[in-house]
Amino acid sequence: MPRRERASVTPPPGPGFAPAGRCAQAVLGRPGDHLCAGPPHPRTRRLCLPVTPRTLLRWHAHLVRRHWTYPGRGPGRPPTRPTIRALVLQLAAENPAWGYRRITGELAGLGQKVGAATVWQILRKAGIDLVPRRSGPSWGQFLRAQAEGILACDFFHADTITLTRLYCFAVVEHATRRVPVLGVTANPAGAWAAQQARNLMLDLGDRAGSFRFLIRDRDSKFTAIFDEVFRAEGIRIVLTAPQAPRMNAIMERWVGSVRREVLDGCSSSTPGTCARSCRSMSPISTGTGRIGH
Repeated sequence: MPRRERASVTPPPGPGFAPAGRCAQAVLGRPGDHLCAGPPHPRTRRLCLPVTPRTLLRWHAHLVRRHWTYPGRGPGRPPTRPTIRALVLQLAAENPAWGYRRITGELAGLGQKVGAATVWQILRKAGIDLVPRRSGPSWGQFLRAQAEGILACDFFHADTITLTRLYCFAVVEHATRRVPVLGVTANPAGAWAAQQARNLMLDLGDRAGSFRFLIRDRDSKFTAIFDEVFRAEGIRIVLTAPQAPRMNAIMERWVGSVRREVLDGCSSSTPGTCARSCRSMSPISTGTGRIGH
């Protein structure tokens, strides 16, 4: 026999309540009250409602949410105001040489306290260089472009067999890598260094006019008189940054070669021996090697 399909029975819809009626029902039937559909019990206070307790609890939760309407706030820090973002982008556009920390300081001067990380994020999202290069070429580009006109000088020391420390003064020509050892002395002073600079100008002769820059560090032995010797020939003094030997890398590399190949393998006893040892770095080392005592 064919199977009879059971007719689907749709349950009757529950009673409909307007939002105001739901609120009233939730207030009357507080969570914790005993709910039932029968007659009230003499010992307990009961409230008869035409809805289930689960529905009443749901209505009550909705009523609580509507009552405590605090402004919502998502996790994390609050978003940056559009006015602050526009001000950061304006400062970056008008001052291309400013980094994000400089912009943070300028905002503080304007009375806007914004963290450096916030400024960094604004610039990064806008595709702006966070630490832009200062105006002009980089240091490497400057050295390559001006190699024909650059001199670099530096002091380095050597310890004798009697533990006397001697100071050697040398200059390197960037274009030819010629290294004149100007002098060796146990008592370097500003006047002695200035005299070595005068001797260098005499040795260069007419070639002195072809040089435009002298790179040196901030040693106290390089006095104003020392600089004036080069400025008189139209040579500009370029100072290296503190504790930045790479800014005078060619000179530092030559000094390292002298130490490894000459000074570390012998013990000098006099300034003359030390000067001859330094000049032995032929063919790149030339010069008079004047000696001071």
